[in-house]
Amino acid sequence: MKKSKRMKQGLALIEAGKDYALDEAIQLLKKTATAKFDESIEMAVNLGIDPRHADQAVRGTVSLPHGIGKAVRILVLTKGDKEAEAKGAGADLVGFDEYIKKIQEGWLDFDVIVATPDVMGEVGRLGKILGPRGLMPNPKSGTVTFEVAKAVKELKAGKIEFRVDKNGILHVSIGKASFDGQKLRENVLAFVDTVVRLKPSSSKGQYIKKVTISSTMGPGIQLDRSTLLSEVR
Repeated sequence: MKKSKRMKQGLALIEAGKDYALDEAIQLLKKTATAKFDESIEMAVNLGIDPRHADQAVRGTVSLPHGIGKAVRILVLTKGDKEAEAKGAGADLVGFDEYIKKIQEGWLDFDVIVATPDVMGEVGRLGKILGPRGLMPNPKSGTVTFEVAKAVKELKAGKIEFRVDKNGILHVSIGKASFDGQKLRENVLAFVDTVVRLKPSSSKGQYIKKVTISSTMGPGIQLDRSTLLSEVR
């Protein structure tokens, strides 16, 4: 694949084969985020697990201290009194029948769904549409709950969900290039700390194998895993 001029310039700043301490990596990250828009900062964590086994399929949620710098559009699927609670908490879209129909017709103009347990029987029928896109509400992520207001407020404040892919890698956004270094550092450490705590008991050997951060248009910068893990233990 042909590399763009911007990518070549970014790669020139990174020493091949070097693992960077977090603070140095963040400094480099800001130098390589040169696009004309506010680039997202992405993080990839390679895990030493076998995601084919259900007991090693790492997934969870984390409330990033400074959010991801993006307004999260929340759809709450519920009926009755919980509709007013969801609206009061700041949900962008609230209702049921009309949104079920719209989703069945292909509408997906939202980032996350919160649903109350009493409607999951009907929401479950949307699994083929929502599941492959990672949008299906799930009790483990706190998006199937009667505590609608709490769920909405946490999501608006920076709570994100993550799940390991078939290659054993976690991909998340942990902020924007416009964030100052301290905010990015705190978001990174909050995420890594959560991942460490979720280590499956059946996982043997090295759990976190490689951690890389990058901006949307920039090259990957590999972090020194030893010094990174020493900050969260």
